Amino acid sequence: MARRLAAAVLALLLGIQAVRNAAVNAFVSTDPGAASSAWPSHPEAQLGVAMINIAAAAGQGHPVDAGVFQTIDAAGSRAPLAVEPFLVRGVQAQLSGDKELAQQAFEAAEHRDPRSLPARYFLAEQYLRAGQVARGLTEFAALARLAPNGIGGASPYVAAYARDPSRWPQMRALFRANPDLQEASLEALASDAANAPAILALADSAHRNAHSPWLQPLLVALVAKGRFAEAKRIWATVARVGPQSGQYLFDAGFTDAISPPPFNWTLTSSAIGLAERQPGGRLHVIYYGQDDGVLASQLLILPPGRYRLAMTVSGGGAGGRPMRWALTCANAQAPFAAAGLDALARGPWTFDVPAGCGAQRLDLVGASADIPQQVEVTLSGLSLEPVDA
Repeated sequence: MARRLAAAVLALLLGIQAVRNAAVNAFVSTDPGAASSAWPSHPEAQLGVAMINIAAAAGQGHPVDAGVFQTIDAAGSRAPLAVEPFLVRGVQAQLSGDKELAQQAFEAAEHRDPRSLPARYFLAEQYLRAGQVARGLTEFAALARLAPNGIGGASPYVAAYARDPSRWPQMRALFRANPDLQEASLEALASDAANAPAILALADSAHRNAHSPWLQPLLVALVAKGRFAEAKRIWATVARVGPQSGQYLFDAGFTDAISPPPFNWTLTSSAIGLAERQPGGRLHVIYYGQDDGVLASQLLILPPGRYRLAMTVSGGGAGGRPMRWALTCANAQAPFAAAGLDALARGPWTFDVPAGCGAQRLDLVGASADIPQQVEVTLSGLSLEPVDA
């Protein structure tokens, strides 16, 4: 009964703590299922399969079968250098509040395999829980050195630890000593919008600029969650964009090639076509006419209401201009308004932003025809203004 209870609690812990699953997943990177098929009685294969079963049960919110722990105990007795039994014992000791036994178990696991990433992680976490900051950070630095793909392999472990605000002073000390680890860890954190406070708290001045690798994925994650104003505020702060009071369209003169998307222009250079800034506040666009696609795009945050977009359009030839501007609510598929370049060449485009559309993608789209035709245009004098009711 006690073992079943421990199994259930362990499964719950694995289910609610991402780092537990990350560590368990690391055990099966060499495909222990295939190893078990080739040699079912081999203790290493049995341990690998047992750890898969723990991860699977945790992921489904089910208790871990007592037989799994019996398998670990039996296999561990035949594989005295295996780390898995000691890691499981250490987690069980943590659950029961026996910090000393947990530390001993994790130290034993690391002693048996000094290159075990999960052993290093659990021991680092245990040291830091016990207030042994120097030893804990030493283990994290070792993770960065030992990971199969270098810093990137250790960054998910470090990122998992960095989410807790109480640990930020310790993480800053670690990052000061390991700048490469800081960059990789911040990028690992950036895939989850909930980590924005941690990233902003931990990124030092050298890792906080328009080219920071974590900035773009964090902005994408925030936009996907509908946190548009927060995303734009972080974009402006980190990229050091000046005040934009009264500006509804950023870089209407196509002069800022430094500030990153999505609140600056994303310009295409692909099989669809080419869009590039030119001196004099112009955007030069070549659409190859073979495939549909976006040539230029920017994310706007327009309050509901009526607006007017104007520009000067030159070029395109006698065959017309198979391009249009389209406005689509962020995270939606179909545009709510569109206007062709031919129409914009004759005058401004007036459109209405509906209520409930917190942000809008402004896209210059190329539309292919039955007979493909390459078209070249130049846009200048862009302006976007609200229209009084």
